[in-house]
Amino acid sequence: MIRIMLLALALVFLGGCSSKAGLVGAIYAGYTEGLTSTAQVSVKKGESCAMSILGLLAIGDASIDTARRAGGIRSISSVDEQYTNVIGIYASKCTIVRGK
Repeated sequence: MIRIMLLALALVFLGGCSSKAGLVGAIYAGYTEGLTSTAQVSVKKGESCAMSILGLLAIGDASIDTARRAGGIRSISSVDEQYTNVIGIYASKCTIVRGK
């Protein structure tokens, strides 16, 4: 029983390590953060993501350029980042780019 409690406590602390500093949820965190925006009209949307499992394995490409290319965007009007973290077991970061 003590081992299970220690494991649960460790997962709670690991959950904070897998999430971007700022907003941390011990069990779940899911939010979007706006990074930049212009007055330009957005017609297209592109997204790129990276993920982490147990804070041990991290894969993906969440760069702005990859998101721009995924949406076929030439001129960027806004950039947002979306974060998800579930008890440190699974975490993801997606970059969302809008523009023409």
